Amino acid sequence: LAARLALEHALQTGLEVRQFEMYYQPRIDLVTGRVVSAGALIRWNHPVRGLIGPVDFIALAEETGLIRPIGAWVIDAVCSQQKVWRDSNAPLVPVAINLSAVQCVQAELLNTIAGTMAAYGLEQKFIEFELTETAVMNNPDEAARNLRSLKALGVQLSLDDFGTGYSSLAQLKRFPFDFVKIDRSFVSGVDTNAEDEAIAAAIIAMAHSLGLKVVAEGVETNAQLQIMRTLKCDEMQGFLFSRALPADEFEALVRSGKRLY
Repeated sequence: LAARLALEHALQTGLEVRQFEMYYQPRIDLVTGRVVSAGALIRWNHPVRGLIGPVDFIALAEETGLIRPIGAWVIDAVCSQQKVWRDSNAPLVPVAINLSAVQCVQAELLNTIAGTMAAYGLEQKFIEFELTETAVMNNPDEAARNLRSLKALGVQLSLDDFGTGYSSLAQLKRFPFDFVKIDRSFVSGVDTNAEDEAIAAAIIAMAHSLGLKVVAEGVETNAQLQIMRTLKCDEMQGFLFSRALPADEFEALVRSGKRLY
């Protein structure tokens, strides 16, 4: 309990003294091999423990309610960075921001997002929001209402970690998603496990039939890449192409127009 309270206090302090930073993991187009978007990942630059990934503090942030100010900070940080890139004439690509289960049923979420984007004069098409299957199905009616309102703003929406929960794509028709992301647990086995390949193939075929694009997460080998190309997955993300990068390195990569495979 003492350790948990200490972490909670440190998290609160981290927010107040700006110890958080954003990293950007490229998403690669299947056809061109170039960067077409990015996933925004928060890192906590802890004064003692160094750089801490979200897996080590987001659950606590959700439990304590700190996810609200942290979530608002992330939205502001990404919109602010997009403005910096735009003002320096860097090519802009959409950036995907994770929304937690707590955030996706938050009444003030819409105002936070609309207000932040307006403050930076950002075009809506350059922001995407990702929600996990579990977050959406936790309170599906409220989530559906909020997501429809978000969609009306003009942003893109993606369903993260698909295939790990208990919903089907048919159930998910009621939500206005643009993308479905195949969970890395299936992607990692597509080249060695026939069942994983069959699941990935089914998700891609069903998503395409519903007019959704598909992103494969956690692509780490050439064999996985080739299978995803064969299955006509639209975009891919993973260490085979690039780790998550600080803003300046991500900008340099996008400016280069380099093919990553």
